[in-house]
Amino acid sequence: MRILYIDVDSLRPDHLGCYGYERDTSPNVDRIAEDARRFTNYYVSDAPCLPSRTAYLSGRFGIHTGVVSHAGISADMRHRGDERGHTNRGAYRTLPTALREEGHRTAFISPFPQRHGAWHAVDGFNEWIDTGNYGLERADEVYPHAEEWLEEHAADDDWYLHVNFWDPHTPYDTPEEFGNPFADDPAPEWLTEDLIREHYESYGPHSAQDLHHGYLNGDGPEDLERTPDEITDREDFGRWVDGYDVGIRYMDEYIGDIVDLLKSQGVYQETLIVVSADHGENLGELNVYGDHQTADDKTCRVPLIVKGPGVEPGVDDDFHYHVDLSATLVELAGGDVPDGWDGRSFLPALTDGDSEGRPFLVTGQGAWACQRGVRWDDWLLLRTYHDGWREFDAVELYDLASDPHKVENVADEHPTVAERGMALLDRWRSQRGLDAAVGADGGNPGAPRALVDPLFEVVRDGGSVYLRDAEEPYTTRLRETGREEHAETIEDRGGIVDQDPGEYLS
Repeated sequence: MRILYIDVDSLRPDHLGCYGYERDTSPNVDRIAEDARRFTNYYVSDAPCLPSRTAYLSGRFGIHTGVVSHAGISADMRHRGDERGHTNRGAYRTLPTALREEGHRTAFISPFPQRHGAWHAVDGFNEWIDTGNYGLERADEVYPHAEEWLEEHAADDDWYLHVNFWDPHTPYDTPEEFGNPFADDPAPEWLTEDLIREHYESYGPHSAQDLHHGYLNGDGPEDLERTPDEITDREDFGRWVDGYDVGIRYMDEYIGDIVDLLKSQGVYQETLIVVSADHGENLGELNVYGDHQTADDKTCRVPLIVKGPGVEPGVDDDFHYHVDLSATLVELAGGDVPDGWDGRSFLPALTDGDSEGRPFLVTGQGAWACQRGVRWDDWLLLRTYHDGWREFDAVELYDLASDPHKVENVADEHPTVAERGMALLDRWRSQRGLDAAVGADGGNPGAPRALVDPLFEVVRDGGSVYLRDAEEPYTTRLRETGREEHAETIEDRGGIVDQDPGEYLS
């Protein structure tokens, strides 16, 4: 089987036409989706980049691999201990290794291992092609590598090619000559002037008044043509959304070139094409603009479009993790899902349309806030342990059916529902701990710190690596901009959200 995996950094599904977006951001992806199976509740188990791709390539949750952050011991996979053989072809083998065992040539076109020091990500790949600019490369720099590889190998049997695009990720630096196809389109209406003012008076990295990363270290805003320095009104918000959407549209043209190349090689219909992402992107939700700092649906829900031989076109609304896709691809290639994986194959859902979803999902964030989300029915519950310097309560509850952008926390109005979400989270954590103790699913009792939740190791180490050494310059900025009370909150709490959820919900 030929498998092309198109991995788009920071791509949220609701900004694609095939997911109902009113802007024409993705004509080529939409054409792929016409004959594909499209998944609407597909989530990464761990966010953002390093935890997510580690989970996908290993088939294991971050709570088991130990990778839940971007730095420190929680950015490296835990050693396998007694399970470590002279190769990695046992229960904890990677997705590329499992595919190679089924006779597939595996190739990875991405700067990701270099960007995050994620050398475990190349385990099992025959070839790793580093596009060379640490994730700042545009689609025009990525495509030539994919073109060269496909011109040489597209007509071969049995390969897996993983191509990584970055254009929707900040900074939004699509070439100016590309223009703005959305200049006359209004910004999404959910973000009102009143809510922008509320965000502006609040605080946090990548919030409305502190939009760029440079505000954390005293460098100030970046000099970028497509983005404003602050979000002060809906016009600024429109510029910000345009920058994101133009990046998607620019990249989409190169996806069209890949499709054309597959067609010219005579293998388009015989190739399984997967379009997905490592995480989504908050575009104002929870006062996060152009970043991925939470365990919510906007950061953790990603597109999944699968087209190819044996795939039943249609829409799947069930809950799935991205580690479940790893298991599905192995089965689709004729292999057995490794015993040491958390991923569960949903192959019947892909090929026959039969329901194979999970009853609920738990998502994790450890690179910014230390937070877990629980997603079930129409509900999203967020449990925050370290706030990443944001105004998060210990427990927040959102009804995504009526409030998809999470404007109103309704935990006080629905304490029974919130308690249900907390019970699901406790159930999930307890099961993952038992997995680690007895060696079930992705747990490995022989690994160092196997029974320790790595998210709390991040809390112990002071929270996000991006906030370390930033307290003085950032609290100085808060005071200089009239937000003294927020500076005091950071200094007093250090980001720790120590309120007891039981008291909060009573």
